[in-house]
Amino acid sequence: MDPSRKRTIRLVVALSAAVVLATALVYTSINASTETTTPSQLLAAVSSAKAYEVTGKVAEGSWNHEGTVHEFRLRDREGTQSVPVRYEGAVPDPFREGREVVVTVRKQGDVYVGEKDSLITKCPSKFATEPSNPQT
Repeated sequence: MDPSRKRTIRLVVALSAAVVLATALVYTSINASTETTTPSQLLAAVSSAKAYEVTGKVAEGSWNHEGTVHEFRLRDREGTQSVPVRYEGAVPDPFREGREVVVTVRKQGDVYVGEKDSLITKCPSKFATEPSNPQT
């Protein structure tokens, strides 16, 4: 077989494999994402059996904890609506009032109960709108 023909076949096979792998990667990354809900959207939701991934800020003055049981109110970023959350388990070190968090919850009565090990905090430094002042 002609060497130039072999190279052409290898190139076509390699490019075809790369296209298939890239398509699989894009498909997986799109389907793996989950949609988050705000507290105001959560209040309007109908299903109490469904788990929701909710994002919002921990309301000022609402965090109470005894051991590993944490109770707090999660509010919209604008502060218009809030929901009570009861979470049992370890919380990340940066967790505090005013911090934006994401937690998976299910409604139980009047309270939304967080799934164990589902609470994460968002890093505010990555989303700062004001430029920081460098020390001189």
